[in-house]
Amino acid sequence: MSIKNDKLFLLIKSLSKSEKIHFKLYATRIKTNKNAKFTNLFEKINKMNFYNDKKILNNTSISKKQLSNIKAHLFKQILISLKLQNLEKDNDLKILNYIFFAKILYNKGLYIQSLKFLEKSKIIARNEEMNIILLEVIEFEKMIESQHITRSIRTKSGELSLESKELIEQLKCQNAFSNLSLELYSLYLKVGYVRNKKDKIFIESYFRTNLPKFNIKHLNFYEKLYLYQAKVWYHHIQQNFIMCYQFSKKWVKLFKNNKNKKQILPISYLKGYHHLLDTLFYLNNYYKFIHILAEFEQEVKNNNMILNVNTKVLIFMYKYSNRINKHYMEGTFSEGINNVIPSLLKEFNKLHNLLDIHYIMIIYYKIACLYFGSGDNQNTILYLLKIMENKQINIHKDLQCSARLLYLMACYESGLDDNMDGKIQSAYKFFVKMDDWYIVQKKIIFFFKNIGNMFPNQIKTQFKKLKYKLLKYYFHPYEKRTFLYLDIISWLTSKIENRPIEQIIKEKFISRYNHIR
Repeated sequence: MSIKNDKLFLLIKSLSKSEKIHFKLYATRIKTNKNAKFTNLFEKINKMNFYNDKKILNNTSISKKQLSNIKAHLFKQILISLKLQNLEKDNDLKILNYIFFAKILYNKGLYIQSLKFLEKSKIIARNEEMNIILLEVIEFEKMIESQHITRSIRTKSGELSLESKELIEQLKCQNAFSNLSLELYSLYLKVGYVRNKKDKIFIESYFRTNLPKFNIKHLNFYEKLYLYQAKVWYHHIQQNFIMCYQFSKKWVKLFKNNKNKKQILPISYLKGYHHLLDTLFYLNNYYKFIHILAEFEQEVKNNNMILNVNTKVLIFMYKYSNRINKHYMEGTFSEGINNVIPSLLKEFNKLHNLLDIHYIMIIYYKIACLYFGSGDNQNTILYLLKIMENKQINIHKDLQCSARLLYLMACYESGLDDNMDGKIQSAYKFFVKMDDWYIVQKKIIFFFKNIGNMFPNQIKTQFKKLKYKLLKYYFHPYEKRTFLYLDIISWLTSKIENRPIEQIIKEKFISRYNHIR
């Protein structure tokens, strides 16, 4: 059975050492559970590197008929254990627990006691600006006050009604911002950057139509957060990285001004840093990039946010992708392979089953580019094939298209130009299928198609011609997106001057930042 298909295996493997200890104590609090089948199943799966039904059946007293039910029981028991362990740490769980107690007391006819628990939950919800949960609590209060004599109806009814109306208005705005952010993010994953004027008009129209009217001074934390997220995606899709930088900076600053939110929303905090670093990389602002990267890594070291599986995955992604980006900017590809790749692969193997395909493809592409810059074309091809063999072709189309162009470059560099026509044809078909057949891609594909028919003394001239043609599109509003993923200009320069691409990029960096070195 595939690991990815077994939810129990993944849950157990995601547990920390303390969570495993807590579960064992919780499960064996009843003496008869010490040798229970579900606790034995936990021990067996915990020791496995790969899930295997046969090993469990052969090494336990569990029968084939029982296995499914015992696995389901164990899954629920682990979740209950995690809930109990995190109850005091997680305000969401604490509020939900108070609501649960309130409902039990209400069903027992103990209305006053029920309202006391609801009041406790309201205090936390208000402090943390958890308006959705707060509205649920208020609606519960309204129901109790309207149906039962609690001796507080005269003072409470007006307060609850007014508070409910205000919350509903706030939630309308918050919901509009969050929906807009989500839709733009989804659009980026499917299509990537704007490809033409039609795309640009669509994005601008969609954004204007769905952005609610607001006064920034009156927005709460969550409204501001979703607004900044939506603005970041809006400008990112249009490759307006200066504006993207401005709003990602506001995103991170929002958390710095509300430090308690780092613990409540660690994922959003990390993503804010990611976008800030990403835009600085695209803007080629090395000074600010290394400063923010150092700041980000220090935040992680200081444990200023909750560490769980989700945050560990994002920290891994953002830490290594930006360390690689730093080597890209410096032109120190060989150094990056020696200093970054070994620890990256070690952590990648541990987290691989927890990463979605989008993240995996980004890591493979980053590694491939690092190898290409160092001149190691064999490993470049190895990692690019991992991307090209992926069947989920609608994920991150821009990256997949760039991977195919880099693959042609690596094959040419390594001398693996047998069946080059077939490789070119395959890339061409992919671009057409993805509806991503634009000028820059066409010129690169046609260049590789014709280079096999040239005499050796003509090749350098053709490289010069291609470089001249592509430079015209380097700042083009739609065509420049290819250059974000692929430094083909530096590669062409290296072919024209017959020097390693690493040397070309390093010299460009030093000439721009000669006072750093």
